[in-house]
Order: sequence, then C-alpha cells, then structure tokens
Amino acid sequence: MIELLPLFMILSLVVFLFSGYPVALVLTGVTTVFTALAIGLDLMSVAKLQLFTLRSFALLADSLIFPAVVPLILMGVILARSGQIESFMGTLSHLLRRVPGSLPITVLVVGILIAPSAGLIGAAVGTLTIATLPTLLAQRYSASVATSAVAAAGTLGVILPPAVMLFFLADLAELPILETFTGVLLPAGLLFALYVVYFVIRGRSAPAEVQIPQPTRLTLKSMISILGPIFIVGAVLASIATGWATPTQSGAIGAFAAFCMMILTRPLTWNLYKKICVETATIVAMVFLIILAANAFTLVFRILDGDEMVEGFLFALNLGTWGTLLFVLAVVFILGFFIDWLEIVVISLPLFMPVLVDLDFSQHVGSPLMINVWLATLFALVLQTSFVTPPFGFALFFLRGSAPPGVSMADIYRGAVPIVGLQLVVLALVLLFPWLATAIASGLR
Repeated sequence: MIELLPLFMILSLVVFLFSGYPVALVLTGVTTVFTALAIGLDLMSVAKLQLFTLRSFALLADSLIFPAVVPLILMGVILARSGQIESFMGTLSHLLRRVPGSLPITVLVVGILIAPSAGLIGAAVGTLTIATLPTLLAQRYSASVATSAVAAAGTLGVILPPAVMLFFLADLAELPILETFTGVLLPAGLLFALYVVYFVIRGRSAPAEVQIPQPTRLTLKSMISILGPIFIVGAVLASIATGWATPTQSGAIGAFAAFCMMILTRPLTWNLYKKICVETATIVAMVFLIILAANAFTLVFRILDGDEMVEGFLFALNLGTWGTLLFVLAVVFILGFFIDWLEIVVISLPLFMPVLVDLDFSQHVGSPLMINVWLATLFALVLQTSFVTPPFGFALFFLRGSAPPGVSMADIYRGAVPIVGLQLVVLALVLLFPWLATAIASGLR
C-alpha cells in the first residue's frame, strides 16, 4: 500500500482540481497532507522539510527566465487596459477594409500582439472577447464566425514569442529561450496563414461590413496605435534574439515602452494606474504561488518515488517510442480541457520530460537539443489545440463567460470546430516533419 502513495497523490490532485478550488490551494493542501503521511510512515525525515525553502529559493534565484514573467505580464495588462488595443483594431481594420474577412483577420493580429503577454489562456481569451467580439457582431458577422476569430486569436497568441508560456517551457525543458522561441515560429506562421485563408473564404460569403467613419488621413495618434504595439513586441524579441538584453531586461523594455505609448495616446489617471498595478500584482501573485506550490508538490512526489512510478508505468505500457510520445501528448491534451497551461506545464512536464528525453528520436529529429525543441513545440501546439476543442475546451468557457448575451455555447462550438481542424493539421505536420520546429534553431547554431 505504501508504494501506491504517489498514485494516491496524483488522484487526490485530480479530484480536487475538478472541485473548483483554486489550483494553488489544491497543490498546497495535497502536498501538506502527503508530506505528513510520508513523515508519519518514515518515508521522509523531518529534516527534509528545509528542502522546500531551499528548492524554492534555488528555483527563483537561479532562473533567468522566471523574473521576465513580471514585466511581460505588466506589458500585457497595459496594452489591454489602456485602450490601445481598440485603437489598433480600428486603424488596422480600416487599412484592410477591402480584404474579405478583414475584421477577423484584424482580430488575429490583435491576438498575436496582446495574448503572448497576457500570459494565461483565460486572461488572453477574456481580454480579446471583451475588446473585439462586440465589434465583430456589430459588423454583421455570425456569432460562430465571430467567436471562432476570438478563439483562434487568443490561443495562437498564447504560444507565440514573447509568450509567457514559452519562458516556462524553456526553463522546464532546459532549453535556451531563443531556441524555444524559434521552435514555434514556423508552425505558428503556417497556422496563421491557414486562419487567414479560412476567414477570407468566410468573409466572401458574409454580409458587407458596416462602414465605420474613419479619418481620411492617418493622424499621429492612429500611427502610434498601429505601429506602437508592433514596435513593442518587436523590441522585446529583437533584444533577446541579438543577445543585447536578458529575457528580464527585454520584458522591462516592453513594459516601459507600453507605458510610454499609453501616455502618448491617452491621459494617465490615478484610477487607470491603480487598476493596472492591482491587476498585474494579482496575476503575478497567482502565477508564482502556483509555481512554488507545484515545486513543493513535485519534491514530495519524487521523495515518494513517484517519478520512478511514472517512468515504470509508461514503459510497462510497451507502446514503443512513438506510442509513448502520443500517449503523453494525449494526457496533456485531456488536461487542457480542465486547467490552464501553467498548471499543466509546471506539474506534468517535470514528470514526463525525463521519460521523453530517454526515448530515441535521433533518426527522426537529430541532436538532443533539437529533440527538446521539437518536444517543447509539440507541447505548446497540443495545449493550444486542447483549449479550443469542444465540448470541454478550456478557452471556450472563458469566451462564453465574457461574451454578450446573444452568443450561445452552440455558436461557440460551431465556430471552434474548423479552428480545431486547422490546428490538428499543423500538429500532424510538425509530428511528421520536425524540421518545421527545428529549422530556424538549427540555422542559428
């Protein structure tokens, strides 16, 4: 019975995650209970309790990636709450007004700019829904097309550089951040192109958009609104790619640039400043509480030999190299129905990654570094697809919760189906042709 404690630990975590309690509290509670059991059964000495603080300090102090999360989240909150996204959307849709489906395509671009720094899928999709869905509906797009644009934009942006998710994947997969960024570029670019083709086709059969009065010439404010967000995200990526700044310094550059752009485009009031600070602090506190709680959970799980149990279970299935990989991706896919990527990455990746690294994909992919890049890209794509897959897609519920009253869950499901289909096509291509994930990283070395 004692050897089954890691299994009971996992099952307890799953049960309480589905209960609706905050994830950080669930992780803390389960860890506390099983720590007490381990000490009571002489599986863990009291002296090992100091490992919690030592590991937590080492996790945060030695990482060049985790500190970058704070300014990136601040950058996303500033862009989302200062009205800059609405200005960007209005200006870009006016420039693309002759293209069929111009407004959904505009929403895609908005998602690429705001979702990477919004961090969590709920924040990304919720922000995009509030900012863009009413405009799409007012422009005579059907509810299914409008919601599909928001779902596609929110989930695509979450895996694109400088997405917060990629920083966590890089840290846990022991990858340089630049290689992690480049791994998703080609698959995400291909997916964006497929989205654009889809919305152009749908736009040809949609009613004509209502023409919103626009200035006859571009003003300084409109130029800032469209070039500013592009410049901000580009500055963050360029400073990392060139080695001019660390990830943390690059995030600070992005946050400062977003703040300056906000001052140029609208008055800075105390209430707005306070709202931005409080929202940023809330998101950051939640993110790092989950990180610390997951770190404690994995420590106890390993003390109970849970990592050996997971490895033994996967090998006992005798699925072979590809079968094991597909099984792990399927588990991650199912987890994405119920919880955000942060919890999945910080809990499952430390358990599954050692097993996947031991599998031999050298003939299919290449060097160990490129294998890790490929695996991290697959994790990102699987999570993205899971978030919008009916009926349990995690992002779909956030979309419904933030949507106007006239939008039904059936509309959201109908809109999500073609988006999922396109994502599965890209995922299959990356599985079969790993160079899609590794080509740019290989060229940099």
